[in-house]
Amino acid sequence: MSLPKTLAEDVARNLVMVARLIDEDPEQAYAYSRIALRLASRVAAVREAAGFAAYSSQRYAEALAEFRASRRMTGSVELWPVMADCERGLGRPERAMAMAGEPEVQKLDKAGQVEMRLVAAGARRDMGQIDAAIVTLQSPELASNAIHPWTPRLRYAYADVLLEAGREDEAREWFGKAMEADKDGATDASDRLAELDGVEFVDALDDDDDHGDAADADADGDAADGDAETGDGDVDGSMKA
Repeated sequence: MSLPKTLAEDVARNLVMVARLIDEDPEQAYAYSRIALRLASRVAAVREAAGFAAYSSQRYAEALAEFRASRRMTGSVELWPVMADCERGLGRPERAMAMAGEPEVQKLDKAGQVEMRLVAAGARRDMGQIDAAIVTLQSPELASNAIHPWTPRLRYAYADVLLEAGREDEAREWFGKAMEADKDGATDASDRLAELDGVEFVDALDDDDDHGDAADADADGDAADGDAETGDGDVDGSMKA
């Protein structure tokens, strides 16, 4: 659907703000998405952006409605995994699992299929089926040594569910593999691995502040002693009180 030039520019400005803020300030991104939606609700890209803004701010019912609207307009299955994850967010993991078995999954590209696998494993965990979640994540993509954008998250999810199952040694191994693949810091695999290895990080700034406070306290104490030795009655009196 085409829009008049001025209206299209207004919509575009709001969508740019959604993209810019969605990670740092989901609520503000959501507010901009609502403006775009009021201006151009019949544009699929607007509905999709509104869906992601609602999803990021944990408005799962609203996000699902927007994703469904976008899918009706485009006929694309690209949003299928995130729609299933909305079902999880709404406390309906069984629906997410049902979606994982639908024909739409076979129409997804490799990244979409991996995403669907992650959602399905999450749904299994929601239902307390930890062993089934582990099996769900075991796949050629997990076993591959090739690095793709989704590799760190897939390895991380596998490590996390192994840890939940009490398989700590295997979890440590896979957190390490996730860290090796995670050049952009998309996960906290390095922190999880350090935690398993008993490594405790200390904030150097806080440590410096503590030393600074101690030095100030020593200085104040020395000054007070000096005043006391010179017979300062006010200091002596307050100390006694």
